[in-house]
Amino acid sequence: MRFASQLDVARAFERGVRRAALPIAYSVGFTPHPKISYAGGVPTGVASEAEYLSLLLTSRVEAAAVQERLNAALPDGIDVITVAEDTGGLPASRLTASEWQVNLPGLKPDSAVLVVQKFLALEEALVERLTSKGMRRMDARSAVVTLDVHGGDDGSETASGNTMLRMVLRHTVPAVRPDDVLNALRDVSDVIPAAAPLITRLAQGSLGESGVVKL
Repeated sequence: MRFASQLDVARAFERGVRRAALPIAYSVGFTPHPKISYAGGVPTGVASEAEYLSLLLTSRVEAAAVQERLNAALPDGIDVITVAEDTGGLPASRLTASEWQVNLPGLKPDSAVLVVQKFLALEEALVERLTSKGMRRMDARSAVVTLDVHGGDDGSETASGNTMLRMVLRHTVPAVRPDDVLNALRDVSDVIPAAAPLITRLAQGSLGESGVVKL
């Protein structure tokens, strides 16, 4: 599912809602659309265990029943973890940070630690990314709350032979993504491999003293 775009996921979810026979509300006009709102989806190629969306229903259905009916109707790889009633709608304003896991192939933890230390010592780390609005320049360093290197228990590579980074990023405008942080790390040193990393969003929510607090 990491290779499905946000649009693909949205279409799959809309089909799942119809198959689940949920009383979804629709917009008015010539082309009515189901009232489903999504909070900042991940880029294509990135997996996630912590996405939020809201559904507006025309009649009350118990949260447990909504979860059960959706999971029976959705394709493999899209799982509804929990459903809660929220009269305020999508809690986008409460999603201020995300926790990410990045697996880097062919990199030893000791080498990654030195690069991360150099990066964290910077006051700013400017990177550029081409977006739908053109080339955007952003400070990757200011978005990073924490950035840690994880290996095996003895400091060796992970079981898959990769080094794993864990990072907490503030939600900024424009958004700083894990691949932007990786580009900033490559600017500090050429140790970070250019091979495609495996990136997963582990959590998103409000930023607390101990990291990201899930909603």
